[in-house]
Order: sequence, then structure tokens, then C-alpha cells
Amino acid sequence: MRRIADRSAKYGGAVDAGPEYDASMKKQSIGVLIVALTLGIAVGAAMARGFDTTIYHGKQPKEAARALLERGRKQAGKGSWERIGVGRVYYLGGMKSEGQAIFDEVTSHKPESTDWWRIGRVYWEAGDWDKARGAFEKSLAMNPKDDKGLAELGAYYMLKGDRAKAEELYDRSYAIESGEVWNTAMMAGGYLGVRPQE
Repeated sequence: MRRIADRSAKYGGAVDAGPEYDASMKKQSIGVLIVALTLGIAVGAAMARGFDTTIYHGKQPKEAARALLERGRKQAGKGSWERIGVGRVYYLGGMKSEGQAIFDEVTSHKPESTDWWRIGRVYWEAGDWDKARGAFEKSLAMNPKDDKGLAELGAYYMLKGDRAKAEELYDRSYAIESGEVWNTAMMAGGYLGVRPQE
């Protein structure tokens, strides 16, 4: 480029840059064309799969979220954890009835203990302690030897100020497994006001 600038200054403007410049420009043009084609193919493929970014671009936040959540519901299919994940966003995002409907749907068809646990965590995040406790207890009724669950629920009780119940659950957890660092950390966190890590 420096040679071209030097020539241009020397000859007062228009300059034939020569074959090196022409080859460089051809390579650059081909590179731009390849990038454009690649992007075009990618966008075309996304559109062919039904991916429409206009469902959220330029929309109000709640409208964009609703559109994406509807897409998420379809993507979740029959997966319980996936549906609970979508329900969590509805529930915590101020659309509790939509989230609750998903939770009810998941739990009406032979839920696993982990389904109840995940839903309990959503209720906890939302500040719905009674609902959270109920979901956790349903999970533990299905899997009473869940040492991690016992420690976590104990920590929640501790955070709510019920030390006696928390320590009862801690004891049950340790009776099953006393060497699990994550359980120990959750128990300690309960005493210090630290919410269990999910």
C-alpha cells in the first residue's frame, strides 16, 4: 500500500497500481464474496429450520421473552428438566400461572424425585417457602436416602430460622454419607446465611 501511496503522490493522483495490486484486490474481493456467501447460507439454513430472529429483535422485553419461551416449550419436548427450566423463567419472570401450569403438567405424569426437587428450588427462588418445602418433601419421600437433598433442605430450614429442623436433617444426611464436601458446605452455609449452590 505504501508503494501505491508513493506513486500516487509522485504522479498526482490516478495511478495504475500494477499487477500486484490487482491480484491483492482480487483476493480481497474473493474473500469478501466467500464471507457473504457463508453468511447467506447460514441465515438461509437458520430460516429453513424455522429460526426467526424477528420474534425478539426490537420487541418489548416481555413480548420478546414470551416469544422465546414459547419456542423453548417446543424445544423442551417431553423432557421434564427442560420443561421445568422453561417454567422457572415463566414463574420467576412474573408469569407465575404459566410456570405453574408447566410444573403441574410435569408432576401429573409419574414425576421423578429430581423433578420435585427442581421445582422446589424455583419456589425457593421466588420466596414461596411453603410451596418449596412441600416440593422438597415430596422429593425426599420418593428418595429418602438422598443425602445431598437432606443437607440442602436442612440449609433452607436454617435460613428460615428453624435450627432444630435443620440440624435434624443435617444428622440424617450425615448418617447416610458423612464424607461429601458439598453437603458439608451447604450445612455450613446455612449457619452463615449462604443459600445452597444449585
